[in-house]
Amino acid sequence: MADQTDARVAVYIDFDNIIISRYDQRSKRGQFHKDEARSFDARANAGTEIAKRLEDATVDLSAVLDFASSFGTIAVSRAYADWSVAVNASYQKQLIERAVDLVQLFPTVASMKNGADIRLAVDVVEDLFRLSDLTHVVIVAGDSDYIALAQRCKQLGRYVVGIGVAGATSKALAAACNEFADYDALPGVKSADEPSGPAPSSTPPTDAPTRRGRRSKPLSEKDAATELLVRALQLSQAKNDDEWLSSAAAKSQMLRMDPTFQERSLGFKSFTDFVRSLEDRIELDEKHPSRRLRLRQTA
Repeated sequence: MADQTDARVAVYIDFDNIIISRYDQRSKRGQFHKDEARSFDARANAGTEIAKRLEDATVDLSAVLDFASSFGTIAVSRAYADWSVAVNASYQKQLIERAVDLVQLFPTVASMKNGADIRLAVDVVEDLFRLSDLTHVVIVAGDSDYIALAQRCKQLGRYVVGIGVAGATSKALAAACNEFADYDALPGVKSADEPSGPAPSSTPPTDAPTRRGRRSKPLSEKDAATELLVRALQLSQAKNDDEWLSSAAAKSQMLRMDPTFQERSLGFKSFTDFVRSLEDRIELDEKHPSRRLRLRQTA
């Protein structure tokens, strides 16, 4: 596997799969279709039981993309769905802000099947032959239809990462990947036993910094940068089982998650000065050659 500094990652999201799986996980199996949640307008029907379920089942796609970026630079990112339906349209802003290409798929049969699995698989194989420098393929879905795709990617020498919702993931798909992550276990995601974040339709204007995908209340630019660093450290600890991360690696991970980060725009001369200002949350070891940092331990 290529070194992380040279790694280039391609992310493919079967959007319906992850949204429906999360909704059913937070309610019960088959509830998404029973509620006809696909075409439900949560804004026009705020306060109803289905609107509450949609809010509770909100998927934090930034957590998914941040996890993918921990493997290297995201070179390709696509999400496949019918973006004209209400539940999918409410996520468009969140995805566009993360530079995800939205692939439009219209249902072709009465059952609302849109052929996302076939279109996604064709795009993956085409990209792997067209972009020979891609080292990692991240498939966000739990459907067994992707087993052959994962196996093919491995045969072509790529490191395959799967991300799916617990209870809706094929064990065979997980086994076909080099690595498989449970959505609930991603850093920053509330577990299935905890309340989820606000519905994506409540996202504030783009000029108001937020902890992406988790809050509707705007954060200051400094607080948003702090949350970015915290998540970068959480990702490192989750992946490498090591509390400490070098200063350079921490900043590199932050830039992969948010290329707009600049400590100078926050009034700091250096990244180290920025970290020093967060001593209540971040512990900095300046005696170490690489200036290590980690999340401060709480009682």
